[in-house]
Amino acid sequence: MIKDLIHETEDRMTKTVEAVEEDLRSVRTGRASPALVERVMVEYYGTPTPLKQLAVISAPEPQLLLIRPYDPSSISTIEKGILQADLGFNPGNDGRVIRIPIPRLTEERRRDMVKLVKRRVEEGKVALRNIRRDTLEELREYEGEKLISEDDLKRGQEELQKVIDHFSEKIDELGTRKEQDIMEV
Repeated sequence: MIKDLIHETEDRMTKTVEAVEEDLRSVRTGRASPALVERVMVEYYGTPTPLKQLAVISAPEPQLLLIRPYDPSSISTIEKGILQADLGFNPGNDGRVIRIPIPRLTEERRRDMVKLVKRRVEEGKVALRNIRRDTLEELREYEGEKLISEDDLKRGQEELQKVIDHFSEKIDELGTRKEQDIMEV
């Protein structure tokens, strides 16, 4: 019973780490990356649609994103969506593709981005702690209902702490890697 609960907790924590990783991908570094605009919502035939469903996004050069819409008539709506996302980009098109030059980050902007990364890493850790709290409550309920002994509760708590330490470390690694990417000139 405890093993099942710990396994379920690991699954939830894995999803949390994946969500943080996905979130950090959208944080801008000094290089062009399709992840910067993939999740931009574009009004397509009256429906908000993620850009990655409407076009092929590539980074042919370190400072340039190239967006090739599946439907060439959607170029203006895609451009409008990118501008509305307020990412600080200035897209331009030639009728077939949209080019987005990625300006170099200033030192001040890099520091701001690092602060953003730290905030998102901390949010991920808070989510992990919330998952741990929920699992601890369930363990205590099991003990209160006499489904497990006090010793089992202690062992479960120790195992849970190992799990949270492991996933916390993973989130820290993601944040450190992203910070290094941002500060790299």
